[in-house]
Amino acid sequence: MKIHEYQAKAIISKYGVSVPKSIWTQSIDGAVDAAKQLPGEVCVVKAQIHAGGRGKGGGVKVSKGLDAVHENASNILGMQLVTHQTGPEGQEVKSLLIEEGMDIKSELYFSILLDRGSKKIVLLASTEGGMDIEEVAEKTPEKILKEFVDPAIGLCAYQTQRLAFRLGLDQYGPKVVRQASAFFSGLYKAFIAEDCSLVEINPVVVTGDNRILALDCKMTFDDNALFRHQETMQLQDFDEEDPSEVEAGKHDLNFIKLDGNIGCMVNGAGLAMGTMDILHHLGGSAANFLDVGGTADEERVEAAFKIITKDKNVRCIFINIFGGIVRCNIIASGVIEAFKHVNLQIPVVVRLEGTNAEEAADIIQNSGLSDKLIMVQGFGAAAKKAVELAK
Repeated sequence: MKIHEYQAKAIISKYGVSVPKSIWTQSIDGAVDAAKQLPGEVCVVKAQIHAGGRGKGGGVKVSKGLDAVHENASNILGMQLVTHQTGPEGQEVKSLLIEEGMDIKSELYFSILLDRGSKKIVLLASTEGGMDIEEVAEKTPEKILKEFVDPAIGLCAYQTQRLAFRLGLDQYGPKVVRQASAFFSGLYKAFIAEDCSLVEINPVVVTGDNRILALDCKMTFDDNALFRHQETMQLQDFDEEDPSEVEAGKHDLNFIKLDGNIGCMVNGAGLAMGTMDILHHLGGSAANFLDVGGTADEERVEAAFKIITKDKNVRCIFINIFGGIVRCNIIASGVIEAFKHVNLQIPVVVRLEGTNAEEAADIIQNSGLSDKLIMVQGFGAAAKKAVELAK
């Protein structure tokens, strides 16, 4: 789950992480009123969407004076902001963060995330703050610094201090090094306590008066741990989510929308990944990742079918089930029920193998829909048929 910048800053500030003064608003007049309350003549108007690259897309504007705030707020609020993370369709800006202007001496990059390879938490930092970290990793990987943390031990003071020195913060004096150490420690505490999967500050800034602040903040949370954070769950902005993914979440379906034309309904994440791989290998492309899970029932299968068919790009549906815990007959019954409620005009390829596969085949053959549901034996043969029909 993702949240907005203004929400993330409110969370990290509880852990002693310094952030600029700012006010969130959903109106142009509110933006002007917010600017009046902030210190200094210069402030920054920032679009609030769940995507990076807002500045390059025109969603972040430095504004000197109230007239400039009014003009920039008018231009940004309601715009369809396009960044490298939103895709070409962009995302509508429905709220703004008005933030005090800063005298910036230096910009740094800092983030915390899980490193599955080492089974540790990793702190990433770079002197190249304000840039896309992917670009830095590609062109100058030596500028990305790493500190690995064993979660059983926790972050040690020597690690945060070492990171501060490697970032060159000692040039501003020992007080700044101590600030940086506390800053990194506070973010680590937030990462652990809030069950985050990512905390990213880009940029971390050193101001003219030698303060260290989080000028931006991105946080994502482990969905499996959200039951422990009811307050955090209330921060979810469904306008920023794909409607299909929101609907899937209501039915405990693992769904991610993609840009292909073959709708996939699969049980198990591994088989789902394998399905997308073989479709691509055969010249096709998946319209989604959808794992109905090992405890799928007829209701969940019907919901999955309806979600797939809402995608207008889908030209064929590939149902690929290997029955282990999940029973093939349950999948077949759910698909039949879905057909009763969906006026489907595209072909459906079905591969059902494993537990109760023969019973599932009988259900489909006796449903009167055998001309619409194309049963194919074998993973490769079924995938090939789906690709052919999608073309």
